[in-house]
This record gives sequence, C-alpha cells and structure tokens, in this order.
Amino acid sequence: MTGKKAILVVGAGDATGGAIARRFAKEGYVACVTRRTSDKLQPLVDQIRAEGGEAHGFGSDARKEEDMVSLVQQIEKEIAPIEVAVFNIGANVRFGIADTTTRVYTKVWEMACLGGFLMGRETAKVMLPRGRGTIIFTGATASLRGGEGFAAFAGAKHALRALAQSMARELGPKGIHVAHPVIDAAIDTAFIRDNFPERYAMKDQDGIVQPASIANAYWNLHQQSRDAWTHELDLRPWMERF
Repeated sequence: MTGKKAILVVGAGDATGGAIARRFAKEGYVACVTRRTSDKLQPLVDQIRAEGGEAHGFGSDARKEEDMVSLVQQIEKEIAPIEVAVFNIGANVRFGIADTTTRVYTKVWEMACLGGFLMGRETAKVMLPRGRGTIIFTGATASLRGGEGFAAFAGAKHALRALAQSMARELGPKGIHVAHPVIDAAIDTAFIRDNFPERYAMKDQDGIVQPASIANAYWNLHQQSRDAWTHELDLRPWMERF
C-alpha cells in the first residue's frame, strides 16, 4: 500500500462516474468505485484493469451511515489513503408538486444530499490529519434554480451545493480542496438517448457533454495549485443556451 493513492467515486455508473474513475486510474490512482449493487460495477472494474489501472468495486448504500463509515475505513485500511472523493449520485426525477409524495421527496433528498454529507464527512475525517485531499460534489442545473416538476430534485441539489460551500469554507484553510462543478447540460448517456432522442441527435455536433470531458475537468480541479483553487465551475456544450 506504500505510495498508493485512492480515489473514491460514490455513484460510479456507466457514464460520468465511470469516466472519472477511469481518468484518475490512468494517472496511477487506485479507483475505488461504489454503487448499491456491486455486480453492476464489474464491467467498469474490468475495463480499468484492462487499461492497466487498479480498481476495486464495493456495494454500498450511500444513504446509510454505517455503510459509508465502513467503506471509508476499509479503503483506508486495506487499499490506500483516499486522496480524492467524488460524490456523483443523480436522483433526477420529475413529479408535479401535487404528485410529489413525502416518500419521493425524502428519498430524493437522501440520495442527492444526505449521501453527499455522509461521504464528505467521512472522507474529511481521514484527510484532515494529512492536511490534503480533494472532495468534489457533482452539481446540476437544479443546483442553481428550480424548475417545473423538480421541487424534490432542486431542493436536494440546492442543499448539496450549500453543503459544498460550507465544507469549502471550513476545510480549504486546512488544505482540503472542496469543489462543486455544475453540469448544465445533457450528458451522453443511455437515459438521454432513450428519452430525449432529439437532444441526443446533437451528439455529432458536440451538442451534449461527453463523460470523458467531465472527467478531464475533475482531474484538472484536483491538479490546481492551492493559491488558485476553483470552488465552482459550470460545464456546458458550446451550443447550450443559458
């Protein structure tokens, strides 16, 4: 374990989270990826290893405190110190306000905000004694403004943004870089392909964001000198109207 550094990606799906893990693995970081079902991580773990990197997959529920505590401790003890932690859980659902049940609202908040708090708290605990580290929370358009049908999602993403800001103020002076990239665009995923075909058709014109491009931005954030840290940046295609 001597000399190794780990990146923890919470919400390592087939698109953005996976691309981030692969990008850091190419730079020599041990990619520790997690989602609720570990079986779904195997293709990503296999891909990283085939590309010459080291990767480990974990099944965990980011909403459960005991899962996050155990996960961080296991990585620190058995694999490598966590140098970078990325929270990338989506939870993007759309319900009219009259149809938004307490269960929906609570579940979205737990996925998109509570999970971020638990990851941020636990990784901060292990980074603070070392006086270094990077913690990144993936934001969205809903982090900045609400929209019709997105009361639950926007509320959770606003709260995640406030968490990131508070952590940055507290942890920055202690050597830990906390960042909140806002992805203000459609991403090249199966979800966009299947549900928004007209938007997906813009792919050939670089009209939707590629996961690898997001991953490059995250790597650049981690590489910044601490005399010029970026806390928040927004990413969108050149043709996006905003």
